Amino acid sequence: MRKLYILASFLLISSILSSQETKKDTLKTEEINVVKPYSPTISDAFKVKSNPVINQAENIQKEKVSYSIFSFPVASTFTPSKGKAQKVTRAPKERLFENYISAGFGNFTSPFFEAYLHTGDARYNDFGLFIKHLSSEGGIKDLLLNDNFSDTRIDGYYKQFDRDFNWQINAGVQREMYNYYGLPENNYSDTFIESMDEKQVYKNSYIGGKIDFKDSFFQGATAEIVNFSDNNNSNEIRLIAKPKFEFPISTELINSEFLVDLVSGKFKQGYNATNDINHSFLNLGFSPNLEILRENLSINLGAKLYYSNDLERKTNEFYAYPNVTASLKLVDEVLILVAGVTGDLIQNTYRDLANENPYISPTQTILQTDQQYKAFAGAKGKLASNIGYNFNVSHTSEKNKPFYILNQTKTDGDITIDNGYEAGNSFSVVYDNVKTLGVFAELTIDASNEFDFSSSINYTNHTTENLAEAWNSPELTATISADYQNKSWFAGAKLFYKGETKDYQMPYGSIATDAGTLITNDSYIDLNLNGGYIFSDRLTAFAKINNALGKKYHTFVNYQVQTLQILGGITYKFDL
Repeated sequence: MRKLYILASFLLISSILSSQETKKDTLKTEEINVVKPYSPTISDAFKVKSNPVINQAENIQKEKVSYSIFSFPVASTFTPSKGKAQKVTRAPKERLFENYISAGFGNFTSPFFEAYLHTGDARYNDFGLFIKHLSSEGGIKDLLLNDNFSDTRIDGYYKQFDRDFNWQINAGVQREMYNYYGLPENNYSDTFIESMDEKQVYKNSYIGGKIDFKDSFFQGATAEIVNFSDNNNSNEIRLIAKPKFEFPISTELINSEFLVDLVSGKFKQGYNATNDINHSFLNLGFSPNLEILRENLSINLGAKLYYSNDLERKTNEFYAYPNVTASLKLVDEVLILVAGVTGDLIQNTYRDLANENPYISPTQTILQTDQQYKAFAGAKGKLASNIGYNFNVSHTSEKNKPFYILNQTKTDGDITIDNGYEAGNSFSVVYDNVKTLGVFAELTIDASNEFDFSSSINYTNHTTENLAEAWNSPELTATISADYQNKSWFAGAKLFYKGETKDYQMPYGSIATDAGTLITNDSYIDLNLNGGYIFSDRLTAFAKINNALGKKYHTFVNYQVQTLQILGGITYKFDL
């Protein structure tokens, strides 16, 4: 059977091969060109997924591997060195001391002493004491009366620092001695000169304090009681208290200050009468202010309101003043425009008038000055990185502005007087309604860390209502100062200029107001120099030269100053 199957297969294969060999291909070879229009097509694009999902039949489990480290100690003598930071070379830090004593002596027999003593804990409390004395035996030539003077004062304070507030107490005393040596030209007898008691002594004592609160709408308050007197039985007491509050409104702040100002004083007699002259004022004030701060603009919108009671004259009045100021930065730190309108009720006192002119007589009428407004406009900024300037023009209207004028003499040179200020050698205060045009300019130069320079000029033109002149008030004043200091020495210079002033002198016995003589007090220049050598951080030697030009000028009519004044001394610094 198997043989038959093999034989049949062989015959079938043979017949197929024989048939392929005998069959002929009748298709001829030809070239066929097919022409068809091309119509391209674009298949759809498919976005490749950035995070393809991989389907796995099963998750591959990680095999857990356990390992261990076989360690054994190796002996080693290597010791690594620690790295060190490179030191930066710096200048030695100047040591600051909290206390000093300064003493010196000058011509005209002028001893000088000044000391500041300070101790305490910077975190909890602080205590300080300041002492100063300067005097001179005088020595101005061709004077008939003494021209010696002295000034001694002692001030102390105590501060306490707490978590939510700080408080401080101040107290002090001062004694100033002057002489009414400015006699007008006249023939004085020896008897008259010997009978004169030209000395005037001012005594001032005060006690006060302040308290400051943190993170509170009540910012704090200040209070002070001052007693001022002289050796002519004049006396004045003043109480001033000023609480302050601050209220935020949106992004702005409203500041308000209250004022309680009580003044009471008396003079034993008037210049031409023997009756007492008393003055008493009670002023209650309120000053709200709204501060508006923007990127280049700063505006203060405020007012000052007063209730004033003249306790002697039994009268009272209400006063209201503007307090509006603004500043605009046109060019940052280069050009800043400033403008405003302000006003105030100024309480004149015997103490303030005597500080300005120590040769006034203790016979004054004290009034308040009603500064109705002061309008100003100006600019400030920098001309260069180290050159600053400040310039403004103002116009002021005031009622009862004080001026000083010579008292009429009560002697012809032979008649003795009861008081040393009655020989035409003292001044009275007179008041008038005044409008003032003012121009102020200032220039500062910081040439280097060691040298700086500054200068200022002030022009004032007074238009009086009743007075013939703005007595003893200069139109032009100017100052120029320069200071230099290095590690070993320092030096400075200040030049003062005061324009001419005018006064009016009434002759003895005259009652006609137009019988007097107009006096012009010449302008003057005063150059003051100072310098010193620094031996160590503790010890310094210094020298001062006042009126270096040696000019015989007069600060007030008939009151010539000392000429060249030289004073030298040493300062020692230390810690307690």
